[in-house]
Amino acid sequence: MPKKLSDFKYMSFDVVGTLIDFEGGMKSTLIQIGAENGVEVDGEKALGLYRAARYSDATDLFPDDLVRVYLIIAPELGLPAERALGERLRDAAKNWKGFEDSRAAMAELAKTHRLIAMTNAQRWAFEYFSKKLGSPFYAAFTADDTGTEKPDPAFFEKVFAFVESEGASKDDILHVAQSQYHDIGISRKLGMTNCWIERRHAQKGYGGTIEPENFTEPDYHFTSMAGLAEATRHSGR
Repeated sequence: MPKKLSDFKYMSFDVVGTLIDFEGGMKSTLIQIGAENGVEVDGEKALGLYRAARYSDATDLFPDDLVRVYLIIAPELGLPAERALGERLRDAAKNWKGFEDSRAAMAELAKTHRLIAMTNAQRWAFEYFSKKLGSPFYAAFTADDTGTEKPDPAFFEKVFAFVESEGASKDDILHVAQSQYHDIGISRKLGMTNCWIERRHAQKGYGGTIEPENFTEPDYHFTSMAGLAEATRHSGR
């Protein structure tokens, strides 16, 4: 049995997809571009194309890579393959919204835990995301800071070193994320306790995220951040 939620000192969070609705934000922008060009864009198809393009060779850091990705997927969606539109998709990341429950849940959890952001996004984008969430983080690690992306164990090792500098260990961290591929599987392999936020529980497939080779049963499982916050509240009683 994993230890009680209230017993962890830290909670580390995937940001894009767990706290920030990047799928909704991307689909909205692509649908807008389609409407302007007389094209009806299928949002789920767009996510599938994004996934294939994003995780191919010659990728750049996210979300700068959305410019390259757009130029690849635009013809498949019937959209103009213009760099300016790719830049529009990238810049729209500044306006991606948090899931409805994210801000309140993070504010509540920050009262009892040290919250650490672990995001594959670049620092410039993370700063926008953090503000959308009410700036709840005690510490933050981005792709710029770590020089790599999850699921690379090196990303997690940076966080382990940080908490060790504060006299703690990875056993004091609950890792919270929606991506089986980027977070849940590797966190289990590294010996962390994890919590899966199944954001797509009412939808089929993995959306814009790579499907894992093997499903990892998480230590904790909720379909929302509100669920995690509530369970943590009751855990401390």
